[in-house]
Parts: sequence; C-alpha cells; structure tokens
Amino acid sequence: MSDNINVAFIGNPNCGKTTLFNAYTGAKLKVANWPGVTVEKKEGISSFGGKQYKMVDLPGIYSLTSYTMEEKVSREYIMSGEADVVVDVGDVSALERNLYLTLQLIELGKPMVLALNMMDIAKERGMRINVKRLSELLQIPVVPVSARKRIGLKDVMEAVRCQTRKVQSVSAKNDFYSADISEKLEFMTAYFKQRYPETKNPQWYALKIMENDEKVMNEYPIDTAGILDVDYEKEIIREKYDFIEHVVSQVTEKKQERDDFTDRVDKVLTHRIFAIPIFLVIMAAVFFLTFTFGDFLKGGFEYALDFFSGLARTAMQSVGVNDVLISLTVDGIIAGVGGILTFLPNIIILFFALAILEDSGYMSRAAYIMDDIMRKMGLSGRAFIPMILGLGCSVPAIMASRTLENRRDRLRTILITPFMSCSARLPIYILFSSAFFGEYAMIAAYSMYLISIAVALLMAFLIGKASGTNENSTLLIELPDYKQPNGRTVFIYVWDKVKDYLTRAGTIIFVASIIMWFVMNFGMNGLTDNMSESFGAMLGHVLVPIFAPAGLGYWQIILALISGIAAKEVVVSSMSVLLGISNVSSAAGMADMSAVLGQMGFGTLNAYAFMVFCLLYVPCIATVATIGRETRSFKWAAFSVVMQLAVAWIAAVLIFQIGSLFIG
Repeated sequence: MSDNINVAFIGNPNCGKTTLFNAYTGAKLKVANWPGVTVEKKEGISSFGGKQYKMVDLPGIYSLTSYTMEEKVSREYIMSGEADVVVDVGDVSALERNLYLTLQLIELGKPMVLALNMMDIAKERGMRINVKRLSELLQIPVVPVSARKRIGLKDVMEAVRCQTRKVQSVSAKNDFYSADISEKLEFMTAYFKQRYPETKNPQWYALKIMENDEKVMNEYPIDTAGILDVDYEKEIIREKYDFIEHVVSQVTEKKQERDDFTDRVDKVLTHRIFAIPIFLVIMAAVFFLTFTFGDFLKGGFEYALDFFSGLARTAMQSVGVNDVLISLTVDGIIAGVGGILTFLPNIIILFFALAILEDSGYMSRAAYIMDDIMRKMGLSGRAFIPMILGLGCSVPAIMASRTLENRRDRLRTILITPFMSCSARLPIYILFSSAFFGEYAMIAAYSMYLISIAVALLMAFLIGKASGTNENSTLLIELPDYKQPNGRTVFIYVWDKVKDYLTRAGTIIFVASIIMWFVMNFGMNGLTDNMSESFGAMLGHVLVPIFAPAGLGYWQIILALISGIAAKEVVVSSMSVLLGISNVSSAAGMADMSAVLGQMGFGTLNAYAFMVFCLLYVPCIATVATIGRETRSFKWAAFSVVMQLAVAWIAAVLIFQIGSLFIG
C-alpha cells in the first residue's frame, strides 16, 4: 500500500456526498477532467492518522448500470482499481434507494465503507436506524455521519483506515438472491472464468451478463445459448429490492417517508399555476441583491482603484519612467484589470445566492416546474439544469449536459446553453444600464436574464424543428428534501467561482488589456496620440456598415465587442481603454462614458441594443473550446459561433429599428 491512499466518494445525487467530500478537503480542491472525456472531477488531499489520503469525488449515480456519460465515468473509475477504498455515501432518509447502489458495490468485493449521511435530519423526523444491525446484514462497516454538521468524520476515516488493510475479494457476495439465481450465477461464473481466466472478480462479470449489461457483453462476448434460458435482469433487480426491504425492516424503528416541511413548501413552490411566477420572482430577488447591495460594496473597490492608479502614476513619474510605459501600466493594465475587479462584490453575491438555491434543494424544482415548457420545446425539464447553471458560467453548464441520456437532447442543450446570461456579462449590464437607464437600471439589466431564457427556449424549438426531432421527452428527476444550506459547501462553491474570476482577471483580461492598449495607441505611423488613426480604429471602421443597422456602428463599440470574444469581462476593460476613462465603473466614470458616447450619437436605445448583442453573441473562447470537446466536433463549435452571431445581430437590429420608430 502506497503512502498516498486513494479514497473514492460515490453515492446517489443529492445524498450529501460532495458536502462530506468538502468537509475533508475544504477549499484544497483540484478540478480537472477525466482522461478521454469532458467530465469534471474533483480531487482533494486529507490527512488522518499520519497518512495522506487522496480523495476523489465521483459524479452522482443511482446504479452501476450506467447510461449517461457521468454515470459511465463513475463506474469506470470504480472498476479501474485506482480506488483503495470506496466510501459509499447514503442518504438515511432515502435508505431503500441508496442501498441498491450499496449492494452493487458490495458485489464488486472492493474494500468499502457505508457512510450513512443526514443522521441529524433523520433524528429530527423521529427516525431511528440500528447501525450495528445494518452493518451485520450488509457485512461492511457502516458509519453514521452528518456531513452538514461535521459529525462522524473521524469515524469514517477510521473505518477507511481499517479497510485499507483488506484486499479485494475474488468473489462477490451473493446472499441477496434466491437459490435459483444463486445456482445460475455460480454456473455462469465458472463458465465465464473458463473463458476469461485472467479477469478479476469473474462473478461480477457473470452477474452483469445475466443482467444484459451492454458494455460487459461487448467487452466479454460469451455464448449464453442454452445457459440463460430466461431474462434474469428484472428478477435480479426484484430480488435485490426484496433483500433491501428486508434490511430496512430490520434496522428501521420508525420511518417517515417525506419531510412534512418539504411537502408544505412544495405545495407553493411547485404549484401548477404559481410555480413559474415564483421562480421569476426568486431570480429577480437574486438579481436585486446582486445589483443593489453589490453596487454599495463596489464603491470601496472603486476608491481603492482610484487611489492605486494615482499612486502608481505618481511613483512612476517620480522616477522618470517613460510616458508610454506609464500609459501602458496605468491606462492599459490597471484601468483594464482594475475595472473588472471593482465588480467582484456583484459576482460574489450572485454566486452566493446561486449556491444557496442549489444547496437548499430548490434548483431541482426549477427543472421540474419548467418541464412543461421544455417539453413543448422538444426537451426534457432536465435540460433546464444546465441552462440555470449557465447563469454562473457556460463552461461547467455545458459540461452538465452529460446528465442527459439522449445524445440529440444533449447536443441541443449544448447549443442553447451559451445563450444564458453568464456572470461574465454582468459587469457589462451594470456598466451600461447604470450609465444610460438611471433609476430603471436594474429593470434594464434584469430584462437581459429574461431575454436569455426566452431566446434559449426559442432556439431549442427552432433547432428541433429544423432537425425534425421535436418530440416530447419525459422528465425523471429526484426532488430532494429542503435543507438548510451548508455554510462550508456554500463557501467552497463561492470561493471556487471567485478564484476563477480572479484568475481570468490576472491572465486573459490582463493580456487583453495590454493588447487593446497597443491596438489603440499604435497605427501605420507607429505611436499615435489620436486613437482614430490606430490599428483598432481602422479595423472598427471596416465593420461599421455591418453593425450600423443595430445602432452599433461606432468603431469603439465594435472593437469592444471583438475584445469580448476572449472573455466577456474584457468588454468593460476595453471601454475604459477605448474612451480613455481611468475608472469607468465608478459613478464619475459612467457619467463620463455616457457623455462621450452621447456626443457620438450613442443613446439609450443604442445601449440596450448593445446589451442584447453582448448577451447573445459569440461566447468566450473557453466556451467555444468546451463545445468542441463535448461534441467532439469542430463543426458544431463553428456552427455555434455563427448561429450566435446571427441571432445577436438579428435581435439587436430588431430592437434598434423597431425602437427607433417610437423613440425620436
């Protein structure tokens, strides 16, 4: 056994697996993709008893019979042998459903621990579990825990430490089955072992062949004619659940099927008529906090940026630094990157609110209540989950489409998710709505989110019509009980997103600000004081006729949009550089921007068309690359870019041209 012990966390969705994982690893996470597929994995390091443990948080699954990409990844990792110990996290309030996966893991014969989570909630409901008896029946260590309250964490690790001394069993436990199936399984195991003698745990593979597991049957073709006289799959499942029912009756003293509080709340939040209006109100409240409270905190960042800019300029001038280098540093880098950092309070509040909604159990309801609308668009309500995640960032949102079983649905979801308004666009809305819409700024900005949902659904419908596959899909989704959000889980979620935002500010936006400064300060004759003679102006002038019908026929605006392809936040930093405003996100900076653009003929209607164009046009480079990886096709990535450009241009043109009829 190596010093670095690998521990895999596996369990049903919403069982508290990630909360338990976070309790051990904290914010010391490594997020990457599984080799060969774009499925996010999380790794962390934890120490216990003088040894170091590498924790791996696997995607949530209900069964080792896998259908979706993430289910296949979890199964493959468990089967690979990389995990020294498997921690099966089970939700005690849904014991029957969770134990089905437990039995499948036991059959693998791997060292494992059942962490029985949410024991505090079970206690509140008057539910009692005889943990010792459960351990005896399953013949594995069972540890009661509360990941939310961090109770039982040491006990789980002690059980893991003990399990590391064991080796994988060559034969699986099969006490779950009747004599008939056990006899057939024993015969199939011997037959399989004869055909594939080098395979570890032949009994598990024999069982999977009896269950008609497509992957195993393809990898280990075997002639079962005359051996498997009937279809054993349903019978095996039935007998597993019979055994589970027996176990539950033995270990449960009192059981309450569902939390009364959850039922009462769901009568309102999932109401047939009021559910969608309530959802829109909740999202409006999230945006209200993001916009108002965030702006209040943003003032401190703006003051710090002004102070730092002045200090840097004075310090560089005092030591005789060249004026060009001073301009690059202060007007380019500090103004560009600093302008983005001032929106950090807004970003933190947005992600905090989304984390609360997700960890409380409401996000699953969002998919459920949107199911009718989504089915009319030819998609399952499950596709709405990646769309909601797109309010944070399009990259993980697109990756979340792997939960969809149907490849056609997955492709359509990938193509429409970038239309959702990601957090990177928020600084643009705040800047332009505050500068041009005054007291109606929040309404103008919030309308972007409503438009994003409407356009995404419309495009799903149109793409379905074009492909001739707009049939209804059925939604099967678990609605977990509502629970108090875990502070540690929320913190880690927010910190992970903020860290990504800061990383982008220190890399992509930093480089983009430098490039933008050079593009705007150099022309055919070298360094120039007149931006209208710069390379940037030359490029912008070429594209003016294309953008003019949308009210965006200004080379400065066009250049800002081009810069936003790197990252949407760059649009804000570009406006700062293009207009020569040191702190464009401050109240004074917004007033200056409004005045400068106003003199060019750029008014309120132009600003709204600009915001809509920024909402709908080409996503950032990272998103385009993710689309290519997820679809494994450059063609679909290119199609996404062209489609979004066309939709953005059409929408902006319609808004400006129709609006011009009413606004003189």
